[in-house]
Amino acid sequence: MSSNIIINKEIEEYINNHSIELNSVQKEIILYNERLGKIKRMQIAISQCHFLHLIVKIAKIKKILEIGTFTGLSTVSMSLALPEDGQVFALDKNEGTNEVALNFFKKAKQDRKIQTIIRPALESLQIFKKRKDKFDLVFIDADKENYKVYYDESLSLINKGGLIIIDNVLWHGDVVDKEKMDKLTRIIREFNSYVNNDKRTENLIIPVGDGLSVCRKL
Repeated sequence: MSSNIIINKEIEEYINNHSIELNSVQKEIILYNERLGKIKRMQIAISQCHFLHLIVKIAKIKKILEIGTFTGLSTVSMSLALPEDGQVFALDKNEGTNEVALNFFKKAKQDRKIQTIIRPALESLQIFKKRKDKFDLVFIDADKENYKVYYDESLSLINKGGLIIIDNVLWHGDVVDKEKMDKLTRIIREFNSYVNNDKRTENLIIPVGDGLSVCRKL
C-alpha cells in the first residue's frame, strides 16, 4: 500500500502553480496580508482557495455561511464560484478587517453576492436559527475555543447532505505531537475527536493548508 506524500514548501508551490489560476483580487488580498505580520496566519492557504472554489462548484452550492472572514480571501474564493444568484453571509466581529474585506469584495465585483455581519458569530447564529434560515455550506475559520459550538449550531442551519468545512484541524501538525499540551492544541484535538464520533455527520480530514475537516450532514 502506498503512503501519503509529505507536502513540503516545494510541493505546495508546485501544486499551486498547477491549479486554478487565482483571480487578480485574490492575489491582491494575499499581497496585502503579507504586510500584516503575524496575523497573516489567519489567512487560508492558496491550496484551500482552490479547494473551496471547486467544492462550491462541484456541490452546486448557492447559499454559504462563513464564520470568520478576516480580510476576505476565503469569502472571495467561494463567492467567485457561486452562480449569479448565490449568496455568502460573512460573519466577523472585527470592524477594521471587515472594512478591508469590503473593499476587496467591491474590487472583485462580488459585493452584491456577499453580506457581511459585524457582531459576535454566536449571536448571528441564534438569529439565523430563529428565522429558520438554511445554508448549503458553512465554512468555519474563527476562534478555536468556540469551534464545537459553531459546529453544533451550524448543523441546525443545514439540511441533509449539507456541508460544514472547518479550517486548522491539523493545527500545524501539533495535534499528533504528544509533547504539545497547550490549551489550543488540546481544544483542536478534542474537537476532531468530537466530530469523528458524531453520528450526525460523516467526515474526512484533508491535509490541505493547515487541515480541513469536511463534514456532510446525514
